[in-house]
Amino acid sequence: MDPSKSPSALQQGWSDEKSSMVQSPAPPPYQDYSSHGLQPGPGYPAQPQGYGVPPQYGGGYEPQPYGMGQPQPGQPGIVTVQPTVYVARGPLEHPVEDYMCYSIFTMICCCLPLGIAALIYSISAREANHTGDQMAAERNSRTARTLNHVALGLGLGGLVLMIIYAVVIASLV
Repeated sequence: MDPSKSPSALQQGWSDEKSSMVQSPAPPPYQDYSSHGLQPGPGYPAQPQGYGVPPQYGGGYEPQPYGMGQPQPGQPGIVTVQPTVYVARGPLEHPVEDYMCYSIFTMICCCLPLGIAALIYSISAREANHTGDQMAAERNSRTARTLNHVALGLGLGGLVLMIIYAVVIASLV
């Protein structure tokens, strides 16, 4: 097998990414401006030599000894920051009806899909009662009640239709 014919070999005229990177010139060496008497451009402050205290910026501000509670000249005064207060709501004093038993009954006896949806809204209403969210509790309670009424109506309608069907079949025999 010829190595120049292998799939990994480069074809004539193609260049490899790595070969083009090797041929690129190296970056210029670091230049120390301070040893030549040059200063860096605007936007780059001069760096201190050694490990001294860094220069203070601000236009010649000299700290003045002022007593505690006295505002400094040019300052609007003392700012007092209040601590953050977290308010946690407790359970509702007068909880909203959650229709849990009604939902379980309609789920088992009347209409399973609507009973499951009503049960979910009943659980949501119970949780909203527990967390103290009055509006969510009322909304979920109302939805659970509506779903339970519809499921009960479908269940009773289905029961009536089954009785009529049984009577008609019995009268034909």
